[in-house]
This record gives sequence, C-alpha cells and structure tokens, in this order.
Amino acid sequence: MSVTLTPSERDLARHALGLPNSRRRSYRNRYFAPPGSESHVIWSALVARGLAEMSRRPRNDFFCLTRVGAEAALEPGETLDPEDFP
Repeated sequence: MSVTLTPSERDLARHALGLPNSRRRSYRNRYFAPPGSESHVIWSALVARGLAEMSRRPRNDFFCLTRVGAEAALEPGETLDPEDFP
C-alpha cells in the first residue's frame, strides 16, 4: 500500500518516530498536541486516514502512528524499532 504524506504530515510523523538519528531507526512513536493547534489538525487528518491513532488526555491529546503511517514517513535505509512495531 503506497501512502503519500504532505510535507507537514511527514515532518510530524518523523518527529514522533525520533527521526532522523545516527542509527537510522525509530526509537519512539508518540506525539502530544493541544486541541486547536495546527499540529493537532494535522494529526487528526492522519487519524481520519488510518495512519495514526489518538488518545485523549487532559491538556494534550496523544497521537501514535500506525505501521502504515510510520512506514510512509521512513527515508530509504531507515527502519522501525521492532519494540514499537512488532
């Protein structure tokens, strides 16, 4: 399944994964965004497309990528940490 991310979606997804880094491997899968923020709007669009999941928190909502969303954010030669993506 080929998924295309907008530049803003890609930037947020890569940040959530802890990329780029010297290991070229993700080391987390999380992003907190306050409701009403620009990043929350972008993450909500990723959720609507099935590329992320959201959990409500008191002040900031918690987002994490699905495997499909995470794979779409990878650059050639990068991998996902099997702890976060078994």
